[in-house]
Amino acid sequence: MKADRFGYPTGGVRTLLRLEGAAVFLAATLAYFADGGAWWLYLVLLLAPDLAFIGYGAGERLGAMTYNAAHTIVAPVVLVAGAWAVGQDLAFHVGLIWLAHIGMDRMLGYGLKYPGGSGQTHLGPMGKAKAKARVTIS
Repeated sequence: MKADRFGYPTGGVRTLLRLEGAAVFLAATLAYFADGGAWWLYLVLLLAPDLAFIGYGAGERLGAMTYNAAHTIVAPVVLVAGAWAVGQDLAFHVGLIWLAHIGMDRMLGYGLKYPGGSGQTHLGPMGKAKAKARVTIS
């Protein structure tokens, strides 16, 4: 596996991870609309998982935990599967929108956060940390 000196994925691995996110985004979005989901609900809820950033108000450790809890694929997959099993359309649609959000984030390079990492994610640094990493690597 190719990684930069900080251990972040680069090259083809990074591209595959972003394509994987795009696939999740596309599949969840197509499933949502194929099942008759309302466009307005999709637009209203697509960015809702980012409300987890509120956790950063209580500190970086709790912020990373709440962000990661809202941005891991496990919970929405369980929600989608359970809702589908019992025929609960609203929960099914919410889970698909949640999955679409996570896929969109990963496609754009936003990863799970490291506590105390100041912008460090599993896909690489973000924001100020990314700018600092560029200076350090150069």
